[in-house]
Amino acid sequence: MTERKPPGVDFESWIDRQIREAQERGDFAGLPGVGKPLPGLDRPYDELWWVKEKMAREDLSFLPPSLALRKEAEEAAQAAADAPSEAALRRVLTAVNEKIRAALRVPPDGPPLGITPFDIEERARRWRREHAR
Repeated sequence: MTERKPPGVDFESWIDRQIREAQERGDFAGLPGVGKPLPGLDRPYDELWWVKEKMAREDLSFLPPSLALRKEAEEAAQAAADAPSEAALRRVLTAVNEKIRAALRVPPDGPPLGITPFDIEERARRWRREHAR
């Protein structure tokens, strides 16, 4: 569809011809979602719909730094609880504790951090107790 509209030809008829020729060539055959309703038609209009869909498709999120660190701390706590070894638990918690301490020294943007570094020894004791069973 790189050709220019010829002079004297109505835009609508020129576009209709382009579409018809593409259909005849099969350019529209096998497109994803063919025969299905457009998703999101029942939701209210959101001008950032495409950004939100792209972020969901690519499993991205945007949180203020303080909330992102809270989320990372929650995920680290779960990863530590599920760790295959005590050494892995210590690695996970040490890494997130460094970030938490840095954020406590220089508070990030966003809501208050509201977390403190993990007590690695307590978590390790709890892990040993759970995995001794």
